Amino acid sequence: MSGADIAHRDHVSQLYRTHYLWLHARLCRYLDSSSYAEDIAADTFAQLLSAPQGQVIREPRALLTTIARRLIFQLWRRRDVERAYLMSVQQQEPLHFPSPETLAQAIQALQMIDARLDGLPDKVRETFVLSRVNGLTYPEIAQQLGISRRSVSDYMVRALKRCAMHATAQPTYRPSITRESA
Repeated sequence: MSGADIAHRDHVSQLYRTHYLWLHARLCRYLDSSSYAEDIAADTFAQLLSAPQGQVIREPRALLTTIARRLIFQLWRRRDVERAYLMSVQQQEPLHFPSPETLAQAIQALQMIDARLDGLPDKVRETFVLSRVNGLTYPEIAQQLGISRRSVSDYMVRALKRCAMHATAQPTYRPSITRESA
């Protein structure tokens, strides 16, 4: 570990000691549970720790709020995906109702797809979901979204390229705190 890495870790550690309670209290106002607030606060500092070093943080609370807000939006989007899937499953006949394990795997797969499509425009994501999850044809998608078939094709190419890019990308480093490192 280089001196810059140690200095960055120490700086983030100082920010954690100074601002964690403030961030947790702020997040409790937005979320329905203190445990979610703890998770988001911890993930916020973990992202800050894995961020490139060398940047001077002039307004740490503004930066922490921005990172936490982004994580909250990701949490809400995951909940929306899960809720939509569960609603579609409930509309199925009881004989075809999947097991809890199958439900968990499907929700996890949908969340992974959602994460891969993160950052794409809404119509591109919606086109992909309508095609791959709902099984609609390109003409049906074009009619439902009020766009041309060519746009549907272009949007699918964009979404598939994004999925392929994430599939070949290296996983990002997420530090874990263990007894030995604490």
